[in-house]
Amino acid sequence: MRKEDKTQLIDELAAQLKENPVFYLTDLEGLNVAVTNRLRRQCFDKNITLRVVKNNLLHKALVKAEMLDEEITPALKGPTAVMFSQTGNAPARLIKNFRKNTDKPQVKAAYIEETVYLGDDKLDTLVSIKSREELIADLVALLQSPAKNVISGLQAAGGQKIAGLVKTLSQREE
Repeated sequence: MRKEDKTQLIDELAAQLKENPVFYLTDLEGLNVAVTNRLRRQCFDKNITLRVVKNNLLHKALVKAEMLDEEITPALKGPTAVMFSQTGNAPARLIKNFRKNTDKPQVKAAYIEETVYLGDDKLDTLVSIKSREELIADLVALLQSPAKNVISGLQAAGGQKIAGLVKTLSQREE
């Protein structure tokens, strides 16, 4: 590969690293072409970009994107595929689902919102991380809960009785 091509590839990787707050370093070694293509298709369906890269070029791209963390460096050994995503748990869920039929891909490291997770043993933790949308939904449900309790209390006590009490109280003040 020419130096110009390597520089262009490093620039592309650095741009992808900056655009995506989440990336997973995985090991696809031992997967045949058909299985790898099935994985790529599933990644495409879930809006996850899968790229096989050389560790040296990825290291340089991490430096260029100012995202190199010393914890990631040990994971840059052996064959590496990078999964880029906008959602923290999407690649983990895809990997866990994909591994029902095979033992690959293995998670070498994950970088989620400036936090590094090392090793395949963290897969269950990565799956349980809530996405931004899930957190917003939980927050909205918590905010709606008190209003729902008041409404259900009013309905249980009989809305007519409470309306009658409010009307009586308003007439007394006159």
